[in-house]
Amino acid sequence: MKKVIFTLILLGGIASLGYSQAVVSSSSQRSGDFSNEVKANFLNLIWLGSVELGYERYLSPDHSLDLQVMINDRFGFNNQKNGKTYKTNAIQASMNFYFGDSRNGRIYIYPLAKIRFGDFEEPADNGGISTTDMNAFILGAGGGYKWEVSNNFAFGPYLSVARNFSSEVSDRFSSVELNGGFSLGYRF
Repeated sequence: MKKVIFTLILLGGIASLGYSQAVVSSSSQRSGDFSNEVKANFLNLIWLGSVELGYERYLSPDHSLDLQVMINDRFGFNNQKNGKTYKTNAIQASMNFYFGDSRNGRIYIYPLAKIRFGDFEEPADNGGISTTDMNAFILGAGGGYKWEVSNNFAFGPYLSVARNFSSEVSDRFSSVELNGGFSLGYRF
């Protein structure tokens, strides 16, 4: 929990630095008084109960730095039915590269690095509880589309595939993980 609080404070500090920076956007045709975006993945919040909050800092019209905090992070799209419980959180950093020249939005791709920490619990065959240590370093890539509905709001789907480097997680789950969602962001 201390790591999550520290990360949220760090993201807030980075966001406050952005107020004095140049104005850019993910769309080369749209301009506004912002170079920062805070966002939430509302699809996974509704579907899985996973809270994914992010901060995106536009470095130029064609690329941005994206930091995300994931509370109750899941391995892929797995649920918590039949006594299975994810007690995991994660921190993810990525660099978004935007392509195209549409006024309303653009395609983007991104490499990512993610650190997941916590445990996964499930009922064992002997009636007890089996625990898997979910601590893992994860590398991957993804892509998405971001619609800009106004100077301050953007939303869109994204999908990523990544590989975790934890033998314990790979023994219980797959080494390759699929993740995605639909984010809604506010720019300032």
